[in-house]
Amino acid sequence: MRIIAGKYRGRTLATFRGMDIRPTADRVKESLFQILSQKIIGARVLDLFCGSGALGLECLSRGAREAVFNDISEESLAVLKKNLRALGENATVTRMSFEACLKRVSGKFDLIFCDPPYKANCEGEIFAIVKERKLLSEGGLIVFESERDMFPSAGFECVDTRNYGRTTVRFFAASKASEEVKK
Repeated sequence: MRIIAGKYRGRTLATFRGMDIRPTADRVKESLFQILSQKIIGARVLDLFCGSGALGLECLSRGAREAVFNDISEESLAVLKKNLRALGENATVTRMSFEACLKRVSGKFDLIFCDPPYKANCEGEIFAIVKERKLLSEGGLIVFESERDMFPSAGFECVDTRNYGRTTVRFFAASKASEEVKK
């Protein structure tokens, strides 16, 4: 795994041993960041199931102003911290369940990356907490990586879907109807 572009372009990231962790493939990451390129500079990013931190670190490399990393796995956070040290980056790192993290973070995020274990069925709860706590900035996106169909909760709409073999990346924004109700 490597950083694709920005100030850390070409830097290799520490990864996991074994097959328990499924990092985002470089070709998926390249496509994802081509799509998001206009949203990253100056963005505040939450990498909710961060693993090695590859998505949040890519954002920092490309000019995001802040990345918050979360994972429940001590091993994942050890790899993330090794990557942060290697890049000389400081970031907020938490070890919590995704629910606890979403209930404790403060402020709004421009990008929220959700790459949970494929067998997890957590999107409904994620959408509900993000909506309730108003964690997504105006124009912000929730980016979900999964291998199955998923549908957002009320208040969000899928604005783009990309398929990469068994991996599907979906981009969700606050729905227009939800925005109209806020006015």
